[in-house]
Amino acid sequence: MTFGIGIKVREGIVALADTRIVKGSEQVSKQKLAVMKSGDDSLFAMTSGLRSVRDKSLIYLEEQLAQAAVQPDRMYQVVNLFGDQLRRVRTEDGQALDSSQLAFNTHAILGGCLRGDASPQLFYVYPEGNWIEAAQDSPYFVIGRTTYGKPLLDRLLNYETSLRFAVALAILAFDATRSSVTDVDCPIDVAVIPNGQRHASTHRYHEREIERVSSWWSETLTNALGAMPLDWMDVLLPPTASSSTSPSNAHAIIFPNPQGFST
Repeated sequence: MTFGIGIKVREGIVALADTRIVKGSEQVSKQKLAVMKSGDDSLFAMTSGLRSVRDKSLIYLEEQLAQAAVQPDRMYQVVNLFGDQLRRVRTEDGQALDSSQLAFNTHAILGGCLRGDASPQLFYVYPEGNWIEAAQDSPYFVIGRTTYGKPLLDRLLNYETSLRFAVALAILAFDATRSSVTDVDCPIDVAVIPNGQRHASTHRYHEREIERVSSWWSETLTNALGAMPLDWMDVLLPPTASSSTSPSNAHAIIFPNPQGFST
């Protein structure tokens, strides 16, 4: 399976994808976040679903971009090209996949900032090749394992979130997902395009690099649970000596300023 997330905030866009591939009893790491060129600009793409469809569609897209007489100057034009390649692969391989009972289930997130774009753009592409764009009221997309990170993102992420904090939330959403499943894991690839830039900055994070963040988050949640007010529960359970301690006397937790999160 896959965990891939794209976030768009006022300051720019973020992409994160895991690398875990499970084949029967085997586990290997494969890059799922691809950075490619369009003229002098760069963009990224990540997909969930069949690896064969992913690879073929992206190779076709790279070929189209390399051979184009006129390079796209808006990100949506690249997304249209990718949708065309998905439909092309479905035409070529769909019947064979159906006969093997394999679903054509590729979902994709593409992002970038070409010379005609006012700011970095982020898109979600469906298996049929149609797409939607990230907006202020829907600033993120998740593909693959979509369930486990959503509560965190829905509570804490909005369009005005700083770019640094958006990266932190992407890491925490990944951490929540890998804690619950066995087919999502490190290393992870992260790409960021701030406003005013047209090239993605990328880094592959190994487990040792995010271990401190994961441990801090687990400790923060544990301490927060210890400080939770419990007097509302007295109608269900009689108070005990251990549970009658007021929240103010429980383990205190001071949450950091989200805008000042240090990576």
